[in-house]
Amino acid sequence: MATKEERRAKVIEVLNKARSMELQAIHQYMNQHYNLDDMDYGELAAKMKLIAIDEMRHAEAFAERVKELGGEPTDQLSKPVVKGQEIGVIYGYDAGEEDDTLDIYNQFLLTCRDNGDSISVKIFEQIIDDEQAHFNYFDNVKEHIASMGDAYLSRIAGTPASTGLAPQGFVITGQGE
Repeated sequence: MATKEERRAKVIEVLNKARSMELQAIHQYMNQHYNLDDMDYGELAAKMKLIAIDEMRHAEAFAERVKELGGEPTDQLSKPVVKGQEIGVIYGYDAGEEDDTLDIYNQFLLTCRDNGDSISVKIFEQIIDDEQAHFNYFDNVKEHIASMGDAYLSRIAGTPASTGLAPQGFVITGQGE
């Protein structure tokens, strides 16, 4: 039987692998957000930014758990960002990425359960729910683009890219003074 330290190390390993996937997703989705905004698809750009923010919350949750377990959170991306994607490619690509993430995170959840870490299991359960919502959205937009093409995209062209988020941050909140 593995020692507590060995079991903890396995959990930290999968948490850091998940964190690196989230960091990559943040960069990927923000790159796509900027490109969609430049193409004047504001509504799509705004939703992409919100999904990137979800991924930021996930990356932070994984980092916090790694720290609680005595590990060092990774700052490495799981793979390079794919840049310059056409709108017809973005949503199928992202749906595939989210589908792969769902599979991997379910395996990571099992690793946490097998190593006796119910807190990390709960974190993965919550994040898996979010990733499923991301997959559903990306897959839905991909299907709309495939079935309606330019008619769908022309409806979105020229829409605002504002997410409606209240400005947040160290400087904005006056803490930098």
